[in-house]
Amino acid sequence: MGVKCKACSAIVLILLLLGSMWLYGSLDHHLGTCLKMYIPKNKAVSLNRVNSSEEGEAPLKVCPGQRFKVANLLAYLKSAPVSTNDVLLKPYLASWDELIKFMEALGPMVGIISQEIESKTTVIRDLAQKHEKEAEKRMKNKKRVTMGRDTGIVIPHKRSSNSSKMNHKLSDSTSGYISIRSMIKWEMKNGLVDFQKYTISGCRTLLRLHRALLWLQSFLQELGKDAPEGGHLGRPSDLCKETYQRTLAKHHTWWVRRAAELAFLAMPERPYFYQLVCVETQEEAAVVLDRVVRAIGEVYERTEVALDEHKMLDLP
Repeated sequence: MGVKCKACSAIVLILLLLGSMWLYGSLDHHLGTCLKMYIPKNKAVSLNRVNSSEEGEAPLKVCPGQRFKVANLLAYLKSAPVSTNDVLLKPYLASWDELIKFMEALGPMVGIISQEIESKTTVIRDLAQKHEKEAEKRMKNKKRVTMGRDTGIVIPHKRSSNSSKMNHKLSDSTSGYISIRSMIKWEMKNGLVDFQKYTISGCRTLLRLHRALLWLQSFLQELGKDAPEGGHLGRPSDLCKETYQRTLAKHHTWWVRRAAELAFLAMPERPYFYQLVCVETQEEAAVVLDRVVRAIGEVYERTEVALDEHKMLDLP
């Protein structure tokens, strides 16, 4: 009994350590671990089609009692791209909300890491909310002064010692956190991004999410591939490890890479993933995952171009 307790304590300490490293090292310490767990198999009760006008697209099934819904993920991903080269932040972050549910569905070990991912989406949302409140306050103050001038009366309002500087920052853009490019432009113009040292900014946080998104896209793409002629479908744990090595591993320390590769051994088998996307066969899974991978690819490429144009792919 004493040995078992010590083993359990060691596992808990390792998980807490990995969670801490993830938090303070950002998403570039993404381990992507997975844990086997039992979920009763449910039959689909309804069918939804996202962008059904696209030729050859298969209907997406919705399973009851499941928080993660691939139809919702696809809908958010499809609504994120705007104009020809930008991405709206709200649907982008909503896509991450759904991906977090996907990771949480894989078990408590992944839940620890998904919480750190969620903390990154919270950073951007908090910055956007703060910017919006400051912009609203500035507009109200401007309106008060304008009304006072119209009546010949100047209505004073309190200003903090740095209010002049803040108003100057707000004057250059009222849509700072509407899209990825508007966020980059606003934070660059207002000196919120440091290329030499760590700072809390939407751009730096976006880069960590961006790197994790590439890993998830690569992993889902491999899961959707058919078995080679005369061969067998790859094990999810192997695919997870291989895609990790191609993507996130280069941003991690040696210790984190070794810990990640050990964690992948707990990856569920394929039938579990079929349940998550509400399909029953590899052929059905391939169709659904292909749609998701292509939608992620569109968002990823636009984000990559925007970050690269501003030399932000290596922010500390």
